[in-house]
Amino acid sequence: MSIRFVTAGESHGRGLVVILEGIPAGLTVNSEDIDVELARRQKGFGRGQRMKIETDTVKILSGLRHARTLGSPIALYIENKDWDNWKGTMSPALDDFDGNMLLKPRPGHADLAGFMKYGVSDFRDILERASARETAARVAAGAVCKELLKEFDISIISYTLQIGKAAADMSKIPQDKIWHNTETSYVRCPDAGAGKKMIQLIKQAASKGDTLGGKFAVAAHNVPIGLGSHTQWDLKLDGRLAQSLMSVQAIKTVEFGSGVKLASTPGSLSHDEIFYNDKKGFYRNTNRAGGIEGGMSNGEPIEITCTMKAIPSLVKPLRSVNINTKKAAKAEAVRSDVCAVPAAGVVAEAAVAFELARAMKEKFGGDCIEDMKKAIANYESRIKAAKEAIANYE
Repeated sequence: MSIRFVTAGESHGRGLVVILEGIPAGLTVNSEDIDVELARRQKGFGRGQRMKIETDTVKILSGLRHARTLGSPIALYIENKDWDNWKGTMSPALDDFDGNMLLKPRPGHADLAGFMKYGVSDFRDILERASARETAARVAAGAVCKELLKEFDISIISYTLQIGKAAADMSKIPQDKIWHNTETSYVRCPDAGAGKKMIQLIKQAASKGDTLGGKFAVAAHNVPIGLGSHTQWDLKLDGRLAQSLMSVQAIKTVEFGSGVKLASTPGSLSHDEIFYNDKKGFYRNTNRAGGIEGGMSNGEPIEITCTMKAIPSLVKPLRSVNINTKKAAKAEAVRSDVCAVPAAGVVAEAAVAFELARAMKEKFGGDCIEDMKKAIANYESRIKAAKEAIANYE
């Protein structure tokens, strides 16, 4: 069975649920590790008032026994503490409705398209599920997938590259400092100087009732060669990663490796030349492909950059139309973050972790973690034998 998950829950409902299938039996998973990831998602300068209400923790409802996976579906629950303030608006019972309706859709959100698609009379029915609150459930699922990847020494990090016009200079940040600098930064930016500028821009936007977007990077290290496949369009690893990342709220572009720079780069400087020696085997001196060629991981780090647009919920709303009267009106002013780029990087880690775990399970199979480890060991032995054969031939 491949790994898959489904989430349920509204932004101001009782809570969020995620059901994760396909995780092999025998994997150690602690709720505290999931809680760490949930807490990382809630941090970041520019988050809104909601984060002062919620302290996300997970309740494991099924699929584990004594902190070890059973191979059966894993059900996770995250309570919405804000539910107490929204019972009248979000109650599933008909007679509890408080009459609070939203009629002026926000440009850039799912409000109007969802209103027209589903035939609702109040677009709260749309925004509650379209809200980025849903990503808490995805982070919980991704946290379990990260535990699986750790068994094979695969690690995933993310960091903020840009907020507004303030951009990090990554050329001056040593690779071994990126994670530490990121996790100690209020905006998850490894460049401390750029981080200070980002904070000032967020403060300025907040004072004007505006919001900011930006860019973040995600990198996965020690990914084995050959995840994904060139044989069908829907098996290509970069295509699957892109779909998963584009599904994160407000993400507008996904780039692998050199990304958009390749549009102006000649072929002689666009690709990663291949070298070989007995110690390294096949290797590259560059990683313009971002670790994926022909839809398959090539052994280099998988490097992805994502662009997040500014959040469409504004304190000073844009122009809109009342869906009942059809008259011009200001869009609804809905509580939101000023900037969620730092949090989006954490969500993106979860998205990448899920897709890599799914690709690992598809390639190596295994109903239990030990079977999966044996299959990977056999695969690595075959690759090692091939390298030795090449060396002997030479």
